[in-house]
Amino acid sequence: MSDDFEHLKSALQRTSGKPGAEAKGAAMRLAMEEFDRLQESQTEARLNSDRPQGAAGQTGIMHMVSNFLSSRAALAATGSIAALTIGVVVVTPLMTDPSLTGPDRLTGEVELTPSVDLGGSAEISSAPAPVPTVPVAPEPVTPEPSATPAEPPAPLVAEETARDDEMSATTSVAPEMLVEDVEIAPSVAPVSPQRMITRAPSQQEFGGTTSVERMIIRRGAETELTVAPWIAPRSAEAFPQFDASSLKTVASEPVSTFSVEVDTASYGIVRSSLMAGVLPPEGAVRLEEMINYFPYDYPAPSAGEAPFRPLVTVLETPWNEGTQLVHIGLQGQILEADARPPLNLVLLVDTSGSMAQPNKLPLLKQALPLMLDRLRPEDEIAIVAYAGNAGVVLEPTRAEARAQILTALDGLQPRGGTAGQAGLEQAYALAAQMSEKGDVSRILLATDGDFNVGPSDPGALARYVGERRGEGTYLSVLGFGRGNLDDATMQALAQNGNGTAAYIDTVAEAQKVLVEQLTGALFPIADDVKVQVEFNPAVVQEYRLLGYETRGLARQDFNNDAVDAGEIGSGHTVTAIYEVTPVGSPAIRNEPLRYGAEESAETVVSGPRDELGYLKLRYKAPGAAQSALLEMPIPAAPQEASEDVRFAVAIAGFGQLLTEARYLGDWGWEEAIALAQGARGEDPFGYRAEAVRLMRIGQSLSDAR
Repeated sequence: MSDDFEHLKSALQRTSGKPGAEAKGAAMRLAMEEFDRLQESQTEARLNSDRPQGAAGQTGIMHMVSNFLSSRAALAATGSIAALTIGVVVVTPLMTDPSLTGPDRLTGEVELTPSVDLGGSAEISSAPAPVPTVPVAPEPVTPEPSATPAEPPAPLVAEETARDDEMSATTSVAPEMLVEDVEIAPSVAPVSPQRMITRAPSQQEFGGTTSVERMIIRRGAETELTVAPWIAPRSAEAFPQFDASSLKTVASEPVSTFSVEVDTASYGIVRSSLMAGVLPPEGAVRLEEMINYFPYDYPAPSAGEAPFRPLVTVLETPWNEGTQLVHIGLQGQILEADARPPLNLVLLVDTSGSMAQPNKLPLLKQALPLMLDRLRPEDEIAIVAYAGNAGVVLEPTRAEARAQILTALDGLQPRGGTAGQAGLEQAYALAAQMSEKGDVSRILLATDGDFNVGPSDPGALARYVGERRGEGTYLSVLGFGRGNLDDATMQALAQNGNGTAAYIDTVAEAQKVLVEQLTGALFPIADDVKVQVEFNPAVVQEYRLLGYETRGLARQDFNNDAVDAGEIGSGHTVTAIYEVTPVGSPAIRNEPLRYGAEESAETVVSGPRDELGYLKLRYKAPGAAQSALLEMPIPAAPQEASEDVRFAVAIAGFGQLLTEARYLGDWGWEEAIALAQGARGEDPFGYRAEAVRLMRIGQSLSDAR
């Protein structure tokens, strides 16, 4: 450091003479005071011994002073030194303040430390925990008077540099999340301050979620700041498109037919959105999946009976006086561990670049090991990974070889594009190789659904899976992450692959899906389960099915065993709810036709008055080609509703409140919360208590719209 002062001393002597010791001391004091002022610590100024250390062990200020004093610009300077101003910006208060919660708080700290060069450039590097930023137009700055007018700063340019095959990590950012205003102002050079702000796009702009990528922010050739991650200027999320179930008249359409549904992905996505502080996209709200997310204690079938037992309950509608609800619950039999058939499980893992986010592949690595202890030692597991192409990561291995399986799983790394069909082809080929008579073969696809290499159209992928369905291999889907979640494709794959779809956003959800409900997820007890209800026109004038819009079947499909339908797994419960309007009720919405094209329900007397309708169910034993039939009348008289029935109705109301809710009248959030709270029951896993909390969040967000 003494050499630096000698150079400065020599330069100053050639211009303005030798400065005295008093002048040197005054300059140093001013520099130190300016440094402490710019730190703007919330506590008292740090002692010299506490200051940031430079690369050579000097204090941070002395290191930067040394850089300045040894620069060519300083050696060429004339006049005496009054003060040294070093600009340092530390971004910490918002991200580390423990009093902030929810979308206002982030973890991590970023320190921007300029290395100042009086030649006019400033290099700025970020610490390992980067702050996602969106550039905004620079604020106008009035330049200081100078003898030579400074050139106007170059405009701020955003350049996207990371694509799916380049990214090493990405991050999801909750909408409306303010991170910080960052001012970059090296005070030695006449550089206009640039302000950057991170705020995720609104739900209206991008469907409530954003995908994140790395960006480089440039301002001409002078300043470069690499900022990761970047909020992509679009939402790549996709959800099934459907029209909400409409009100039907019994006189013109007395029969309702649909395929059962045991998927739960919708509820997980709804929860993810609400916990991020936004209402979910309407396409993500599927009433049947929200209702069927919860376990219910319906009566189980006895030995020797059909693999599931139906239970029908009629009750008054809480949100519409003058109508009734018909609650249909199915309880599947539970296979004991020693009665389960051998399992061949192929884990098909998406390892594309989009899976690098913490709530995707890293969460998947935490989730899948949870189920290993629930498998029998002789069950076999194989792993196929796909990105730009597909390959076998683990050949078929017995489940008891836990260390070998976990080593293969831990070695998966995100890279490249997403060749979804190539991965499916490899997985089906491996499953066929593993399969033996009497075994259950299932592919478990873990992905965010972002297929972008090869065929990626949901329809084309669904057709491919449908063609392979006849080989006897089931395909289930586990969805991970938000931002580019392709829920539409995942739903199409699961429905055409004779499997189920679930969404995993936390380790707790992985525990539910892969541990507590593992047998239902992996071991089927009934295939192609169809429901048909014929309403009695002497008693019912109108009806609507709550949900199941993507599972509707034509009336003639019920008796056609070639038509695919949903599966029920071991211990699964299935719930469907109709709202019906009795004949003569003041709640009837459809006026009679002027010219009598529809027969008036009041004139129909053929149906028995003690039946609302007639319930039929068809199903096949796993692997069978011919279906069996169950049937029973639906009583007209209301019954006492159990806690399970009332809670399912509350969730049906919850889902409708998240959408247009056109049939709810004045019934709102308070009523839904009270109904769910009163029907929580024992709730051993806390799922119902969580639903009540989500309802309260939904109420607050809806009121704020």
